[in-house]
Amino acid sequence: MVNLIQQFVSCCRAAGMRISTSEVLDSLNQLQLIDPTDESQFRSLLRANFAKSMRDVQHFDRLYHLFFHEMRMDTADMRQAASHSEQIKEAAKTLKQMPHDNSIYDAVVDFLQGNPLALLREMRRIQNEEETAMLRFNLGPLGNRLNVMLQINKAASAANALVEDNYGKSDSAAGRELTDYFEERVASARSILMYEPNSGDTGTRKTKTDEQKLKGLGEKSFSSFNREEIEEMRDAIDKLVRKLKNIVSRRFAVRNRGSLDVKKTLRASAKYNGVPVEIKYRHKTKRKSRIVTLCDVSGSVWAAARFMLNLLYSLQDCFDKVNSFVFIDHLSEVTSIFEENEINEAIRLVLEKSEVNYNASTDYGETLRNFKKNYMELLTKKTTLIIVGDGRSNYMNPEDAILGQMRERCRRVIWLNPEQENLWGTGDSEIRSYMHHCHEVRQCRNVNQLFTFIEELVL
Repeated sequence: MVNLIQQFVSCCRAAGMRISTSEVLDSLNQLQLIDPTDESQFRSLLRANFAKSMRDVQHFDRLYHLFFHEMRMDTADMRQAASHSEQIKEAAKTLKQMPHDNSIYDAVVDFLQGNPLALLREMRRIQNEEETAMLRFNLGPLGNRLNVMLQINKAASAANALVEDNYGKSDSAAGRELTDYFEERVASARSILMYEPNSGDTGTRKTKTDEQKLKGLGEKSFSSFNREEIEEMRDAIDKLVRKLKNIVSRRFAVRNRGSLDVKKTLRASAKYNGVPVEIKYRHKTKRKSRIVTLCDVSGSVWAAARFMLNLLYSLQDCFDKVNSFVFIDHLSEVTSIFEENEINEAIRLVLEKSEVNYNASTDYGETLRNFKKNYMELLTKKTTLIIVGDGRSNYMNPEDAILGQMRERCRRVIWLNPEQENLWGTGDSEIRSYMHHCHEVRQCRNVNQLFTFIEELVL
């Protein structure tokens, strides 16, 4: 059992999981507290010691299934494998001696023999390459994956040819068993190549809003408004903003309301010889949650940008702190503009004087790298991150892993997409990649949906 766990830990480390020696020792000591033959208990013990986040849990589950199921066999198969272990070993040795000029080929052959470490290290290198090299395009990693696929196919063909040469085309039991063995290993190798760990995607919730709050224009898409309708909707949103501010201000402005604070009342009565002349109440504290907003103002969402900026402005007085950013290919912070100006003037300044290049191509990956480098400290467990945009990154590297890191630092991640849902994931849209790292994804194409979101967030 000790050797088995050590081998599994080696596979996890090769795949990028951080597992310390003390954690391995803890899991070994805890084996006496469970029934190791009960797989659910055994898997839960290892997961509790080795997985440290939602990202690690999903990665652990995939590696556990690979090591204990795909790379292992049931009792009957193990007896057959033992009888053919020498044939498998000799076959792997022969496959390595075949002409080749790629180290990945050797890793694939090791995997076919039953040792996944080299292939897991190679896949880990490919997954980390774009982060270490800071590439703006993802063609490099795609090329590496294609190379691995070619080597898998080459090893699979060589293995089939080797079995056929040794056992001929006869329907012998030994030949069939070796063929089935290599086919299962090739299928497992391809599953590793296709697998990409996503953190917390089971908790993602997509919300659709159908509530009718405005007649006529409330359900009309932002992109189809004419000039008069834009002015009408601007007035309606201004009224909503004032309504929300009034509700929030009333919530915290009334001081003498709430339950009686006996201790403070008794202390205050000391200067009146013990007579409770001044009644003290427990005051409601202001909500301590914080908001960080990232708003795409590129041409593809330009029709909705003004209304989305109204959303950012409406949040200023409703939370303890709101940090607002706009972007196309890089971030521009507009927090001070929203704090120092009234709504229409603030939006005009954002659209006209912010440090945004409106002629640039949208690049969500560069925006996320910019945020990680300069503003990551804004995200805490009290922060709600709101991203407004269609997720179209002009085929640039989406850097969705950075959004996963941002998710781990904050309380909630909410994405508002002004594009209709049947277009998500088409063309250069990366919203499907980002969706795995969000707690909630909303379609927000009209005023009613925008109203519903603001009220649910604030009230």
